[in-house]
Amino acid sequence: MARFSRIQVVLKMSETGLVPVFYHAEPEVCRKVVKACYEGGVRVFEFTNRGDFATLVFADLNKWATENCPEMIMGVGSVIDEGTAAMYIALGANFIVSPLIDEGTARVCNKRKIPWSPGCGSVTEIGRAHELGAEVVKIFPGSQVGGPSFVKAVKGPMPWTSIMPTGGVAPTEENLKAWFEAGATCVGMGSQLFPKEVLAGENYLYITEKCKETLQIIQKYKNQSTING
Repeated sequence: MARFSRIQVVLKMSETGLVPVFYHAEPEVCRKVVKACYEGGVRVFEFTNRGDFATLVFADLNKWATENCPEMIMGVGSVIDEGTAAMYIALGANFIVSPLIDEGTARVCNKRKIPWSPGCGSVTEIGRAHELGAEVVKIFPGSQVGGPSFVKAVKGPMPWTSIMPTGGVAPTEENLKAWFEAGATCVGMGSQLFPKEVLAGENYLYITEKCKETLQIIQKYKNQSTING
């Protein structure tokens, strides 16, 4: 069962502004990455549903995180059907992220009061996601859909929309400034936080420091947006 309520998850996404996205077949690598992110201030983490036995890796990781990173909200991404969503919810996933809109996934998440963030690429899809109960919608792939200018355009007629761009988000001041000034609620970020050479060299301190730096940049522009808004 999820340890965090639907409201707690959404508020923490908005508060911190960063959701790291990561998958590795080795549970030990996943544990070290989650710990490095946690020490860097991250409190919401998306494990990506990829590869054989991914559910078993998540089961191990989530049990470990409960004991060792108690404030970390663990969720699962790349979920495209209700059966997979139900499996991860049974393993304690606190939120589900999808690359697309799937009504079955929406239903099973809503029944269990689990936040669901579907991938959207148009205003019509965002509107449909809202109808299906999505509080935070994922813009995917972020840069290909239209980048920060798309987010800003959506927020004009639909200012109540909470948007999480994923794909094309980088841990640089220039990139993050553009997304958050456009109105993003939070961003999903994967390989840019976890370069292959860093993982190969087991340089987990790099991940911790990069997370700290990224969160500081995000808070700078989230605060400016609040003041200007």
